Amino acid sequence: MSKIDLYRGDRLEVKDDKKQHIVCFSGGHSSAIVAIEVVRKYGKENVILLNHDISSNVENADIKRFKNEVANYLSIEITYANMKGFEENDQFDVCIKAKAFKVSHDRVICTSRLKTEPFTKYLNKHQQDKNCIIYYGFDKREDNRINRRTVIMEKMGYQTEYPLSSFSVGIKNTTEIGINPPMTYSHFRHANCTGCIKGGSQHWYIVFCTRKDLWEKGKEAERIIKHSIIKNNFLIHLECKFKLMQELEIEPTEHIAHQTFWANVRKKIRDTKLEELASYDKECLCT
Repeated sequence: MSKIDLYRGDRLEVKDDKKQHIVCFSGGHSSAIVAIEVVRKYGKENVILLNHDISSNVENADIKRFKNEVANYLSIEITYANMKGFEENDQFDVCIKAKAFKVSHDRVICTSRLKTEPFTKYLNKHQQDKNCIIYYGFDKREDNRINRRTVIMEKMGYQTEYPLSSFSVGIKNTTEIGINPPMTYSHFRHANCTGCIKGGSQHWYIVFCTRKDLWEKGKEAERIIKHSIIKNNFLIHLECKFKLMQELEIEPTEHIAHQTFWANVRKKIRDTKLEELASYDKECLCT
């Protein structure tokens, strides 16, 4: 498919537009669609794809492949705003150094160190005149995130837009331009770090099944910090249940609604009459 097909017609005319259009280019599918839409409207010469690179230990190689293919398709070099030493420090290392996973209900240490702080430093250095619009990949179902981000950025003096929420986009899926989304979507709903500190038990069951090294690193981080990643559940307490679920061939996926997923797990465990082995509230002794 040619690039002109991507634009679904003529580019919108933007008279005297001297603003820079900064796409928060996370490596996820939604941010890629936003990047394509913003280029369609304003042209590549006015667009910045801003990314925070994450350690290859936790950011899947196929996410990095996806970012590069989209950027190459748009003929825009990715602009990186990275934490110093990001390759040697994943989310667990960052949290261990800070001796905490979170500083409040919403503020996660690793997000702040790996993304928010480098983002703010980039804006302070390169966008001091604030003559730019910052784009996010939040959609119509994420009103709370949109409202929160809008308020935060307005206080900093920046304008934001959310193309997936506010207007119709040219394409719905990058496969339309010959680029496959990251393979991580086969298990996860997002292209976040594997072993996400904000992830719940369903996310961590996938980690248990697919990345035992990160499961062990998460357990060690909890031991050092003396706090659980998942609210009220240390990973070590979940091992027996997750091992049993794996033996029962429970599919590790986030593509089943949380309530339905765990209802199905409970039913399957009841059917095997092995409820006691799957207790959440006691330390796993299976080893």
